[in-house]
This record gives sequence, structure tokens and C-alpha cells, in this order.
Amino acid sequence: MTRPPEAARVRRFSLGERWVHRGTAWLMVVCVLSAACLYVPQLAELVGRRALVVDVHKWSGVLLPVPFLAGLASRAFRADLRLLNRYGAHDRRWLSAVRRRDPRPAARWAGKFNAGQKVYAAWVGGAVLVMLGTGLVMWRTELFPLLWRTSSTFVHDWLALTLGLVLLGHIALALRDPEARRGMRTGSVDPEWADREHPLWRR
Repeated sequence: MTRPPEAARVRRFSLGERWVHRGTAWLMVVCVLSAACLYVPQLAELVGRRALVVDVHKWSGVLLPVPFLAGLASRAFRADLRLLNRYGAHDRRWLSAVRRRDPRPAARWAGKFNAGQKVYAAWVGGAVLVMLGTGLVMWRTELFPLLWRTSSTFVHDWLALTLGLVLLGHIALALRDPEARRGMRTGSVDPEWADREHPLWRR
């Protein structure tokens, strides 16, 4: 099937929103890979220079919220945040269809963002804040009591593993939908895809 000309495509994301996603994605990749080099012995031996890897991990974690904060200057980004934070009856229906493994598009109505994307965004946003807080406690150990340091290490390590698995799921779903990836890369999508996957978006 031939793709529609660019003029006929539907604008999905602004340039600022795409840069927020790219900046967050790259920082997250650096954070996850540096963490793997710190916790997996084989990778630690392969990479070496542990002190440098620790510094890279610390600063990529500290900088992780920066793309989001910069994105708040974009009106389109703020509008999408409001959409991500708003749930309706169609979102409950979407989640119910996923639980029943009902693949029919008619059972999975969605606005600009489906319920899965809303849950993912909320979970990752909360996880990043917890990871940042616990990471700062582990970084500046002299400022906190032993119980805080021990608890932060436990939460940080297990949440990091969970976050890594969730990110792999996010990537796997993105790989299954080339038009969604094209929308994030170019900012526009095929109108047929928009009507099929997000039928409530343009109503």
C-alpha cells in the first residue's frame, strides 16, 4: 500500500515533543546500560573503568528529568500531558479488552493515547522520580542515616530491574507498530492508522 503524501498525513507530535521523547530515551538507555555494567560481572569486566561508569550512571540519572522539564515550555507537550492524565469509560473498555485478549479494534477505542499508553506514562514517570530520589540517597550517603541508605539501595535495585523489563515491553510493542514509530520520528501519521488505532482522537 502506498503511503499518503505528507500533506495528507495527520500531525501527531510537535518537534518539541519528539525531542523530549528522544532526549529521555537516550538518557534512559545510558542509565540502563551503565547500571548493567555495574551489576553484571561479565559486563563490568568487559568495560572496566568502574569509577567512570559510576559517574556516567549518576549524571545520566540526575539529568533524566531535564527533557521533561524543558518540554513544559511547549504548549503541545502540556496539552498531551493533560490527555495522558485523563481517563474515561473508553479507557476502562480498552483495558478490559486487553485482559480478555480481544484484538478487535471496535473493542479497543482510544483517544490520542490509549489506556495502555496512559498507564505506562504514569508508571514510568513515578518510577523515574523514585529512582532519582533513592539514587540521590545512595550518592550522598553521608547525609542520610543507615536505614535510609539500606532501604534506598533495596528499592533502587529492584525498581531498576522492573523498569528495565517494562522498557523492553515498550520497545517490543513499538517494534510491532511501524506507523506509531513513524509518528514519533516524523511527527505525522497515516490518517487510516489514526482512525483505526485511535478512533476517538479526531472526533
